[in-house]
Amino acid sequence: MAEAKNHDLVIIGAGPGGYVAAIRAAQLGFDVACIEAESELGGTCVRVGCIPSKALLEASELFYQAQNKLGEFGVGVKGVELDLGRMLDKKSEVVKANTQGVAFLFKKNKVTRYQGHGRITGKGRVLVESSDGSTELSAKHILIATGSKVAPLKGVELDGDRIGTSTEALSYPEVPGHLVVIGAGYIGLEMGSVWSRLGAKVTVLEYLDRILPGMDSEIANDARRLFKKQGMVFSLGARVTGARVEGDQVKVTVDGSDPITCDRVLLSVGRIPDTEGLGLDSVGIELDKRGRIPVDEHYSTRVDGIYAIGDVIEGPMLAHKASEEGVACVEHLATGYGHVNYDAIPGVVYTDPEIASVGATEDQLKEDGVPYAKGMFPFSANGRARALGHTDGRVKILAHKETDRILGVHIIGPRAGDLIAEIVAAIEFGASSEDIARTCHAHPTLSEAVHEAALAVAGHALHI
Repeated sequence: MAEAKNHDLVIIGAGPGGYVAAIRAAQLGFDVACIEAESELGGTCVRVGCIPSKALLEASELFYQAQNKLGEFGVGVKGVELDLGRMLDKKSEVVKANTQGVAFLFKKNKVTRYQGHGRITGKGRVLVESSDGSTELSAKHILIATGSKVAPLKGVELDGDRIGTSTEALSYPEVPGHLVVIGAGYIGLEMGSVWSRLGAKVTVLEYLDRILPGMDSEIANDARRLFKKQGMVFSLGARVTGARVEGDQVKVTVDGSDPITCDRVLLSVGRIPDTEGLGLDSVGIELDKRGRIPVDEHYSTRVDGIYAIGDVIEGPMLAHKASEEGVACVEHLATGYGHVNYDAIPGVVYTDPEIASVGATEDQLKEDGVPYAKGMFPFSANGRARALGHTDGRVKILAHKETDRILGVHIIGPRAGDLIAEIVAAIEFGASSEDIARTCHAHPTLSEAVHEAALAVAGHALHI
């Protein structure tokens, strides 16, 4: 084998954690290499996750609005037809633009890209294996950012077609007559929403007694009620014991219930860290009980010079969390400083209505015995929401009873994913609910609902 190619930093994985870390490290003066097994950059998020799913969510919502809602605004539309092929092509165009964008940023910032599977062979050594052969790299720093993969479920036999994951659900060749979604988390509800809007009957099976585990239960209950109004069917406390293809249909078995026959099954019971084949044992790195790589506050593993970020370590499996960790990690390497505030990591479900959350849930505050005050405001009392015709949902603000510092905010309603940004910034700066309440918000805007919820914490809401 030829002499190893040397870099300051080698990153394994070009998803939102890896590629952002690579760009920031290059900006800081590092000679950076990034290894990615796929032909396109961007990781699961850009290729088969966040980006394509949002493209389909937007397209399916436009189709639904044209079919069912535009008449309310005096817009007469006749003969609305679904061109699923064109819709999927548009999704692919969006994905391609994003992957090409990452490639451009690598070139602009002089990040060296290696295509293949990266495997650590020793301290400071990484082997890139591809169909074209092997390349050995050496570096003072190695950053693992390989992301996650779909969690399996015993008895559910994935065939990549009738029984598949979110990857297959992004490209069904036709609208399923009946789609069964196993798991009522972010992914299941988003993809279930897409195909429901396009005409499928959607049944969601969830093992827990609620949807959206980890989110504020009050807001999650609101969401389930609204999704039921849209036609989605929920079966909670359902333990799926099997799913298998029978001809051109699928039979799903549920403990204590009759089998369900459907056209397609989407398995979305969560994700697990993707650390397979990384060669961690070669340097003595052991995974924790949940398959994650243990790291310290600066993302360093037990082995000096090897770091890990994103879905392979503890914390929510969110693209923006991985990006923030990547930046913090390489900035610490360059400057000795780098920090992520995990109390200010938002989560968004891009259904209709959207659901957004940051900070503590009311359930957590009760469990921890933290004294709090609550302010809520419905979008039905917001002028802009009325004008948009999107009045479902509300804003919920939780502040410390004694200090008034914002502890958590949960929004279900139009553009919740955009509205939560104000609160993320507020929490980052240690703001109180009064700070939001005394901040002027433009009228008429959806953000006024946030303003009114902040006023409501002290019982001073004006428009309800």
